[in-house]
Amino acid sequence: MTGSLPDAVLFACSENSVRSPMAEGLLKHLLGHRVYVNSVGVRAQDVNGFAVAVMDELGIDISRHRAKTFDDLEDFSFDLIVSLSPEAQHSAVEMTRTMACDVLYWPTLDPTMVEGSREDRLAAFRRSRDELLARIQARFPKELRPEV
Repeated sequence: MTGSLPDAVLFACSENSVRSPMAEGLLKHLLGHRVYVNSVGVRAQDVNGFAVAVMDELGIDISRHRAKTFDDLEDFSFDLIVSLSPEAQHSAVEMTRTMACDVLYWPTLDPTMVEGSREDRLAAFRRSRDELLARIQARFPKELRPEV
């Protein structure tokens, strides 16, 4: 699927509170007018304030994100599922039993595991955000994206 633009992308992680909402926000920012983008978690937890803060640094607002699980999905018509954690990968593969779609596994650091000062924790969230942005930009080449 590299080099083509899917119609619908689902990002999945463990709690739909950090990594998958950041990935969803990034892809919506880049291609939201051309691709349907959603995100889920194996479990649902409110969006993390540090995730909101580091996304805001890029001018992307994820503060209104409402966490949902795979069971909460109303639409199962995804061309691509990108899982960001091992347990989300398992759930994504399970979805392919009943849905024809591609699954990518992008293991991504869970920045909530980093301890330390506020700046240390923000730095971890920025690393995860920037890693996701780099992967998204590589997967959805510039020629497929509008000028930003």
